[in-house]
Amino acid sequence: MVRKESTTSMRLPRQHQGLEVKIPSFFRCPISLDVMRSPVSLCTGVTYDRASIQRWLDSGNTTCPATMLPLPSTDLVPNLTLRSLIAHWSTSAASCSPAAGSAASTAGPSPSGLVRQVASSDADPSSALRELAAYLSDDDVDEFEKNALVGAGGAAETVASVLRRKGEQTSVEGAEAAVRVLAAIVALDGIEDANKKRVAAGLAADAGSSAASLARVLRGGSCLEARIDASRLVEFFLANATCEEREAVAESSELVTELIRLIGPVDEKGSLDMRAVDTGLSCLCNIARSRRAARAEMVRLGAVPSAVRALHATTEPATSAKALRILESAVGCAEGRAALCEDAEEAVPTVVGKMMKAGRDGAEAAVAVLWAVCHKYKDRRTADAAAASEGGLTRLLLLLQSGCSPAARQMALELLKIYKVNAKSCLAGYDSMTTHIMPF
Repeated sequence: MVRKESTTSMRLPRQHQGLEVKIPSFFRCPISLDVMRSPVSLCTGVTYDRASIQRWLDSGNTTCPATMLPLPSTDLVPNLTLRSLIAHWSTSAASCSPAAGSAASTAGPSPSGLVRQVASSDADPSSALRELAAYLSDDDVDEFEKNALVGAGGAAETVASVLRRKGEQTSVEGAEAAVRVLAAIVALDGIEDANKKRVAAGLAADAGSSAASLARVLRGGSCLEARIDASRLVEFFLANATCEEREAVAESSELVTELIRLIGPVDEKGSLDMRAVDTGLSCLCNIARSRRAARAEMVRLGAVPSAVRALHATTEPATSAKALRILESAVGCAEGRAALCEDAEEAVPTVVGKMMKAGRDGAEAAVAVLWAVCHKYKDRRTADAAAASEGGLTRLLLLLQSGCSPAARQMALELLKIYKVNAKSCLAGYDSMTTHIMPF
């Protein structure tokens, strides 16, 4: 079969827009008729542009647009071969056009030129970094070009080096712009994992200086969005860092302070931003696991009341589990237990209330918190608060029947002893036809 070619102007990269080129028909999306930027195939074997077919499916359609056959699966499989052909053809068509030279001359700096500007120690990188962030966030830019810039173009390492500079060498605005670029690289689905890990490697080259710069953005960022971007970058770095690199980050009191502030109120009304809370808790969970000394430092900086407040405010099981894991780490030191017991009347009922609303990990973390302060260290105040918490006995019984770990089961059994149980009170809050045999 002979493929037809048509002559039209397609949307190439900005410096090549407006050129007349011949487009192979199989490069076009059957829905939009534009050249595909991210070709994906359905189970019927027909390839579409991802954005177009996703809109079709999101509209409630359950058939293939080209064949009208029912779709047993709506999985979208990237057509890497076709995407490579389109990228090669796009580059060749633009470079062979007589208008390419004039178009490039009127355009601004190329992305690679922006990277070179950032690498220059004599120039303020803020403007170039903002342009790079806009380029990476532009949906019209092909994913191949973005990956080429981040990988072979060295954008990830170059931008990360901005955060490794000493404070006097880079303004807060420059550090914030660098964070915006790196956060975009980490967040974009089209960026390959290997290129994303270049970001972590660039920050790890001097983890202490990187942590200090991220703390500056968390403290002095121009808006909450910038602070959230910085915390997401911290989260990504910690998830890909070695033990030594995590310890270097955990040693930054400035960073820990700002992460605790991030999960706190964002306005005078005491409102919490749950995006900030979730990513901030993720970072603190990683830091708490890095070394024992970090736990006491987090407690000193106010992690316990902040985690309790976040736990009380959130309705998301994953976020609740993170807050409970932070409290579990905190009660592993004397300072953490003292901080929890100091406000036992509020903290303990909150922990009990979230026990079965935070997934299995969260439930076991809640039991560990209560066991540490109520049973192991026998704090009378927290034991009374736990016994008085509504539904506490019921939740422990549910946990025992949920297939929890042996350690959590043992702790739950020991916690049951703080309740004055009789057959009537045992079943009062538990609506079930099941007969329960008490463990004592």
